[in-house]
Amino acid sequence: MAKIPTPAQEFEASKDLADFAVRHAIKLGATYAEARMDHYWGEAFALENGDFILSAFDNIVGVGLRLLVDNSLGFVTLNATDRYAMKKLIANAIRSVRYSARLVREPLQLSKEKSYTKSYFVPQKQRLDEISPADITNYMKDIDSELVNSKLDVTGRMLDVIHSITRRYFYDSDGSRIEFEKPLIDFNYFITIGKGADSAQRYSQTSLSAGGEAYASLDLKNKILADAKILSEIIKKGVKPPKGIIDVVIAPEVTGIAVHESGGHPYEADRIFGREGAQAGESFITKEMIGKKIGSDVVTIVDDPTIPNSAGFFLFDDEGVPAQRKVLMKNGVISGLLHNRETARVMNLHSNGSARVEDFNYEPIVRMSNTFMLPGKHTENELISGVKKGVFIKSFMEWNIDDLRINQKYVGNEAYLIENGRLTKLVKNPVLEMNTVDFYSSIDAIGKRVEFSSGTCGKGEPMQGVPVWMGGPAARLRKIRLGK
Repeated sequence: MAKIPTPAQEFEASKDLADFAVRHAIKLGATYAEARMDHYWGEAFALENGDFILSAFDNIVGVGLRLLVDNSLGFVTLNATDRYAMKKLIANAIRSVRYSARLVREPLQLSKEKSYTKSYFVPQKQRLDEISPADITNYMKDIDSELVNSKLDVTGRMLDVIHSITRRYFYDSDGSRIEFEKPLIDFNYFITIGKGADSAQRYSQTSLSAGGEAYASLDLKNKILADAKILSEIIKKGVKPPKGIIDVVIAPEVTGIAVHESGGHPYEADRIFGREGAQAGESFITKEMIGKKIGSDVVTIVDDPTIPNSAGFFLFDDEGVPAQRKVLMKNGVISGLLHNRETARVMNLHSNGSARVEDFNYEPIVRMSNTFMLPGKHTENELISGVKKGVFIKSFMEWNIDDLRINQKYVGNEAYLIENGRLTKLVKNPVLEMNTVDFYSSIDAIGKRVEFSSGTCGKGEPMQGVPVWMGGPAARLRKIRLGK
């Protein structure tokens, strides 16, 4: 009786299959081919109002193959280590791409990039796949019990935890071989305090690339309890936001979501060239706007996947291009875009390593990693003390932005009235609504302490969700009229 291969054995077999697939695609006429092989291990648990409603476990191996034929791209996947099936898949793919190439108006080319052979991994003192399900579910139950016993009228409690380890191997016909292993902790909670009109909610996500040892520093229990307490206080004591022209100070969480949505997405080059138009939207930015000033001198925005243990961490992107910090806005001036090899070639540039995939089932597209505003030189207290009348928005409860990433809206969660340079009353649901250029132009001072929050960024068709960090320092906006 044949033995069932272990995941490690399947991984090694799939590496051979990835190499074979690239060579066979070139043999059949592809001018370029790349294979991306994944071994994904994952577990997920969800707890709703004290009851576990989900437990799921995955152990998946698969190969995604992208090939260039007659200046047109094709993409196929296989979740088996079967050479016969792969040969058949490649032959069919090449026929399909050749046929579709006749309908392509603009021949597709990829930028020329240096090839690399590298292997790296994120260290885990306590491997996520060695944590017992009982330990993590007990951890969740403990947090849930604290909420129940808090006497804060918590009417809705949802906690979910996802642990995953992705081991990926990349090989292309240019000669690159990249292998890495990345663990990911993803902890989410959604709580509701009160009922009906007298209710408030809070959703928060914590994601990082690390082993189980990271839990000791997260202090999630106290974070959730603090959020629940603030929600209760908002219901009881929150006042309406002030009317008229005021100043607004936003904390790092609000800076982060604004930067991600209006300082990251519109800089994705595939949006600018229309690739995402019918899927995730386009951009108010054009390539001719590089060098145009749209913000104040104190605003600089970067995207950096090299931050250790970050949710968006990688050292090589999913086209084998080295990761690097990209400066998107410098001192208020549009200074660069996020590129993969396809969009870089359109602008006669090199890729800056911004191609990402969710897993082997998806093609690489232009994505953010960790997008944030660089710090300034002020303390948060200095920003607040410089405001006579205004609002300090510490966290947000919802956001909205249009397809061009120009008109944006953020509804505050925890927020405070600023009177004569001091925080006074809690403010209920202040709405920061303005266009992107006005937002960045109105910032006159930046804090010096950068903080990050987590997210799962969605884009593409079919939709791909990739882990990201977003953040920055506190920022002060002058002469703002809050929305309704």
